[in-house]
Amino acid sequence: MRFPRAVLHLLAVAATATAFVPQYHEKSLKLRALSRSPIISLAEKSQNDYLEDSSLKVPESYLEDMANGSGSDNGEDGVSKSRSNEYLSELAVEDMSVEADVSEIDDETVEGPNDNADSKSSEEILSDLLKIAASAGRGEFASNDQKEKAAELISMLEKNNPTQEPTKNPMINGRWELVYSSSQLFRSSPFFMAGRAVCSTKVQADQYDWFCDMHRQALAISNIGTVRQVISSTLMISEFEVKVGAVPFLNDFTPFSYGGGLPVTIDGSIVSQADITPTDDGKSWELLMDTVQIKGSNIPGLRTILDNGLKLQSRALGSFLENNLDGYSNPRPIFETTYLTESIRISRDQDGKVFVYAKESDDSNPTNYGKVEADLGVLKLLGGFNDAVTKFYI
Repeated sequence: MRFPRAVLHLLAVAATATAFVPQYHEKSLKLRALSRSPIISLAEKSQNDYLEDSSLKVPESYLEDMANGSGSDNGEDGVSKSRSNEYLSELAVEDMSVEADVSEIDDETVEGPNDNADSKSSEEILSDLLKIAASAGRGEFASNDQKEKAAELISMLEKNNPTQEPTKNPMINGRWELVYSSSQLFRSSPFFMAGRAVCSTKVQADQYDWFCDMHRQALAISNIGTVRQVISSTLMISEFEVKVGAVPFLNDFTPFSYGGGLPVTIDGSIVSQADITPTDDGKSWELLMDTVQIKGSNIPGLRTILDNGLKLQSRALGSFLENNLDGYSNPRPIFETTYLTESIRISRDQDGKVFVYAKESDDSNPTNYGKVEADLGVLKLLGGFNDAVTKFYI
């Protein structure tokens, strides 16, 4: 069977157009297919209905019509308009419309859930972080998932740090309470940072981490209270408040089968002090440990000794070792501040361990523990018993 020249020309045009259809038309065609009404099989249409729509004619009839010119319309200007040209023109217009829809869909996909976190405000990110801190005991009891989420939130805040030279900004001065830590809470103390700075190899650093883990486990019966840093222009004072049961296991001392203890506690605050010097870039401090002492002890007798000036002279001990031990020098750990506002500070030690602080006040004076009674809390216990039970008042 030989086709007329017009038919062959049409086939060549169709083949060429098909070969150069861009790949993105796949999306266009898929969307067009979804938007169209369901396809009715040819068997469901009558022969007459089928023939009424020239676009549904069998290929042979359609090609014959095109060859005979019956598939063309003459416009008012006498120019012949091929049905195939009209179809391709309509297809091009429709593709441009669908392509715009596809572009909008692609844009929505790009700006989907992955960008929701980036679109959050600092207040929303901070709120999510503080929720984790509150539910995980300032990070001490955080699960791996909570730690990973907290690390992600902290990283987002650090990327938008509004204070360029935080350690040179007066806003950093004041009383800061620790609200979240990725490590043990006591490692926010300059004393423990100095201990880590003594380690010169990774093996030694790992051993120090293990020691800190064991130290926390050994103090498992203690309750850690407020942990804060008091910052001034030249000093960092770390206050670590703790309570320990005075008689934690009563059945070890009495014949009673009672697994608890007495409601009497040993209270105290471990206070360490260090000189701070801002680094040239204004992002960190260089710490030089000075003293460590216990304040606010409620143990009779011991309180008097401690208040009379008993303290660990860490710097003096370091200087002695410098003068008598080859290769030793007083450690000067670096403590970096990565985020600072009027209410929140995020800092990292030399290993990148994170400490998040909330500002209590602008006061740079250390806590006065002189009001703590040295009575093991017995007076408070008796007062509470009287208020609840005996109700005897003078």
